[in-house]
Amino acid sequence: MAPNRSSGAAFLRLALVVVLAIVLGWLASRLWVKPVSAAGDLEGSLVVDGRTRSYRLHLPPSYDARTPLPLVINLHGGGGRAQAAERMSGMNAKANKENFIAVYPNGSGRFGDRLLTWNSGNCCAYARVNNVDDTAFIRALIARLEREYAVDSRRIYATGMSNGGMMSHRLGCELADKLAAIAPVAGALNVPDCRPSQPISVVVFHGTADRHVRYEGGKPYQQADRLQRTDNSVAYAVNFWVRHNGCPPTPATRREGTLRTDSYTGCRAGTAVTLYTLEGEGHTWPGGVRYFPTADPPSTSVSATNLMWSFFSSHPRR
Repeated sequence: MAPNRSSGAAFLRLALVVVLAIVLGWLASRLWVKPVSAAGDLEGSLVVDGRTRSYRLHLPPSYDARTPLPLVINLHGGGGRAQAAERMSGMNAKANKENFIAVYPNGSGRFGDRLLTWNSGNCCAYARVNNVDDTAFIRALIARLEREYAVDSRRIYATGMSNGGMMSHRLGCELADKLAAIAPVAGALNVPDCRPSQPISVVVFHGTADRHVRYEGGKPYQQADRLQRTDNSVAYAVNFWVRHNGCPPTPATRREGTLRTDSYTGCRAGTAVTLYTLEGEGHTWPGGVRYFPTADPPSTSVSATNLMWSFFSSHPRR
């Protein structure tokens, strides 16, 4: 019996449709936002410079597409990932209370979604060795979120811990046209040629007993990275931002227990620079969760998340 050519062609067309649906479904899962667990929590990815980059997004319960909200970009530390920044900072609860959007980008690494880092200047590991353009990733991420969600373009902020804090400094250097303020936590300004395009508000958190990113600068007490680094001091970073923003050189200083606050106000374009020094505290997110069992215990006397949000909300971009 001769084969039924029309039936064979129909089967082939059906098989091609099925394969195409599978491929398109996989691409959608990789390149577009998809909901996970709770209604306000999303995961997404986008391709930047040939790399697929991922992130976690949190929308507060009161989110309404008709009302633009502030956006806070929270960068994990070296060797971490988005979930670690989310848990350590407790920022989702703050976003729910204060009505802002929080996004937690992932760095890059050679082990999938583990042991991720940021190229923050002279640090760290995979991202630095491979010269990954993380500024381009964050710029593209901001552009996507502005297209797909109600984001207030005058109130976009960046923070991060350790390597993520260093990266938030770098974003201040290279994304001042998009960001209203940055809040580095336990991170040094190690960008060799920092040239922000305009004034940007800065709030810094750092413990004097930090051995991983030393308050006075220098080499960390141990380095797994083959690119040995020397960090600039906290004073170097603060002085840089004070000069760039045209602030008065002498801060208003306040002490409360082990917390010293140095505030520089009256700066250009309504910006400000504030330094929170935690006497005797180590390498932590103050008021947060210990990021692994042997890490320094976080301060319980102050909340970096609360303080930075208060600073952010007072300093939109002009």
